[in-house]
Amino acid sequence: MNTLIKNVSFQEWISSWNSGKITAPEHSTNYLDQLRTNAVNHIAALKFPSTRDEEWRFTDITPLKHAAFKQPSAATELTASDLTQYFIDESVIRIVFVDGQYMPGLSSTAAQHGVTIDSLSKLVATDISAVTQHLGQIAEYHNNAFVALNTAFMQEGVGIVISENIVVDAPIHVLFVATQQEVTACPRCLLVVGAGSRITLVEEYLALTDCAYTTNAVIEAQLADSANVNHIRLQRESREAFHIANTSVQIAHAASYQSISIALGAQISRFDQHISLADQHAQCSIDGLTLISDQQLADTHTWIDHIKPQATSRQLHKCIADGSAHAVFSGKIIVRPDAQQTDARQMNRNLLLSDKASIDTKPQLEIFADDVKCSHGATIGQLDADALFYLQSRGLNLASARNLLTYAFGAEVIDFIPVDSVKQQLADLILAKTRIH
Repeated sequence: MNTLIKNVSFQEWISSWNSGKITAPEHSTNYLDQLRTNAVNHIAALKFPSTRDEEWRFTDITPLKHAAFKQPSAATELTASDLTQYFIDESVIRIVFVDGQYMPGLSSTAAQHGVTIDSLSKLVATDISAVTQHLGQIAEYHNNAFVALNTAFMQEGVGIVISENIVVDAPIHVLFVATQQEVTACPRCLLVVGAGSRITLVEEYLALTDCAYTTNAVIEAQLADSANVNHIRLQRESREAFHIANTSVQIAHAASYQSISIALGAQISRFDQHISLADQHAQCSIDGLTLISDQQLADTHTWIDHIKPQATSRQLHKCIADGSAHAVFSGKIIVRPDAQQTDARQMNRNLLLSDKASIDTKPQLEIFADDVKCSHGATIGQLDADALFYLQSRGLNLASARNLLTYAFGAEVIDFIPVDSVKQQLADLILAKTRIH
């Protein structure tokens, strides 16, 4: 049975690693300062999540509460050569965070017409209205303790603003690198895509250390009319790390958002994804793969909100759990009263490779309209005995047959990735992780 966390205030927990009381500028007119102040003032009313809370009942984060890691005093000094092996071949635009801090010197923001990339503070100072209109407005912090924590303590973030009718052919790579032990980093990224524009975003988390630390990341995205975004998310943190992340996306009229999320690393990870189909003919495709083993715990929560008519959503999420690992999937689709002619489909497929592994799944539909096409489902099972027998009858030994079937189960999601080098890199990682001797 999961250990229940004492329902203490969130501010009390933060004080244990913040060396005192949370503070923020009280009378500043700067938008970022005001945003931080509002989040700080709100934190006192929030509670540390526990298994008593419905949205956390399968995910015991007691170890994170006891860790209470401090904020990093400064980012580790790295050079581009330290990170070259992690760069994406096709990428021209690269944004690097080290220990939660945006590093312009390691980033490559090659000039392109209609593309603005800079720190949030500089974008606010130069009166880029897209920042003040959307930052802190898409990712709701009033009822989310970790979004509030990120908002209150974000040291610096980055904004990506794409003007109207711009096609960015090469993927934009946002790389989050952890180098220090026992610290808590709160990186922040804002993406605003203008009407008719098209981009591919690769969001990647990795570690140059095997030690324990915490990443608490927030990404907000606004897609204007007829915009198109492909978003690939790869989490391969240290196996001792805690990874908390929130992604919130608003999709306007006839805009399209395709997301693929891969979770491989961290001791405990929690990924919350909130998608708002805010206008007619909006579309989203939300796919994911969780691959964990040993004592890992990985929790994926998704929320797809159909607000207006004639919107479409598709979701496929797969989990592979080995050893004593515990995977959680909770996917909710809401169809509002005005969202007639909604077409929404959700499927969660899960594979257990060990008798000690466990998977909790909770697909949900809440429908308040009467003219809709909606479906959801979930399966949990082990490798198919008939398929294993068939492969063995064709000359494969048992271990090789198990490897092949496990890899094929995960590769279905990998095949959706539109960036060839990322697809190949992930295929190699999945193949290595699913190898059973």
